[in-house]
Amino acid sequence: MSGPLEGKTVIDLTSALAGPYATLLLAGLGARVIKVENPGRGGDSSRNNSPYVGADGLSLRRTSPDDMSVSMMLRGRGKESLTLDLKHPDSREVLFDLVRNADILVENYSSGVTRRLGIDYARVREVNPRLIYTSISGFGATGDHGDRKAMDTIIQALSGVMLTAGEPEDGPIRFGLPVGDLVAPLFAVIGTLSAVLEVERTGHGQHVDVSMLGALTSLVACEPFDALESVGFPLRTGAYVPRLAPFGTFRTRDGWFAICAPTDQFAAGVLAAIGRTDLLQSEDFATRDARVANADRLHALIAGWAAEMTLDAALAALEEHGAPAAAVRTTAQAVRDPQVVARGEVVPLVHPKFGHFDGLYGSGLPVVFSRSTVDLSAPAPGLGEHTQAIMRDLLGYSDERVEGLAESGVL
Repeated sequence: MSGPLEGKTVIDLTSALAGPYATLLLAGLGARVIKVENPGRGGDSSRNNSPYVGADGLSLRRTSPDDMSVSMMLRGRGKESLTLDLKHPDSREVLFDLVRNADILVENYSSGVTRRLGIDYARVREVNPRLIYTSISGFGATGDHGDRKAMDTIIQALSGVMLTAGEPEDGPIRFGLPVGDLVAPLFAVIGTLSAVLEVERTGHGQHVDVSMLGALTSLVACEPFDALESVGFPLRTGAYVPRLAPFGTFRTRDGWFAICAPTDQFAAGVLAAIGRTDLLQSEDFATRDARVANADRLHALIAGWAAEMTLDAALAALEEHGAPAAAVRTTAQAVRDPQVVARGEVVPLVHPKFGHFDGLYGSGLPVVFSRSTVDLSAPAPGLGEHTQAIMRDLLGYSDERVEGLAESGVL
């Protein structure tokens, strides 16, 4: 069995997180991903993100040339690294030779950079009309966005997502997970694969344009917050969601658990678990609308019960009565879940020289195919590790030409 994208070649002109995560997913699906890195800047900026893994494990500082950042170990898996200074006047010919042999190109440069370098979609399309050219940017490839910086926190702020969590009186809350950086590449991969299907039908490639702001704002718009507020539901509800009561997180003597029980059946299970079956016929709690109207009282009853219980005892009671509930786990507990590890949804990270250190995990590709395989087991490459092989084997360059390109600073 092979990956569903086997035989497809991707030119990866990305750095940091959003772009490299998109190409990581394409690599996991079986595509050959050639990562183009600037030799003068030490390659992808992720290579210089602390912490690093060396011979002795994790360290805040790089201690030897063999050390590799955890960021690169995660985002560079399954890729080949080629160094190419795209600002050098002779580099464009090399890149275009790569493009001629490719199916997909992914870039996440700031606005206007590809045009200044002469490698924007209009120019590259002349070289390979079948190419799918995917751009991931903060604000999209259309319009004039000047020098606006597209950091994840900036995108979270502009999307409105910071005011969807927390209590009503809280200040804006930045999500710890960089959701702007991670949502955009998911849409980019969806768009890229859709374009792959079309080019196979029509023979024409196209530009796939995804903005971080648009991707995250589209998810915010999945909940009609304005409409909910207009009928009395607060935008920010903290630990509970009144319109789905009982729904929220509750604290026990030794941990937290979450409940999601908006239906009559599930709510009945919660009330039975807390020993309040008498409320099942109550005018205030017998129906969903009644529970929503009295959500504060209902959640207070559950919170009072939970405060006297251990986490295990509370979960056992809820499970016994069929109420949907789960412990709130730490990230360390979550990534060690035997089920997600067995399914390859979380995988151990491996240093190309020093192997795996206990406790170091990274995201897998959370899709299980019945016929195809996904694979992110190959470690991240060293900077420029595959330059010589790609030049000779894929592009057919002679040794003399490769040496000349290296001496002139192109590679």
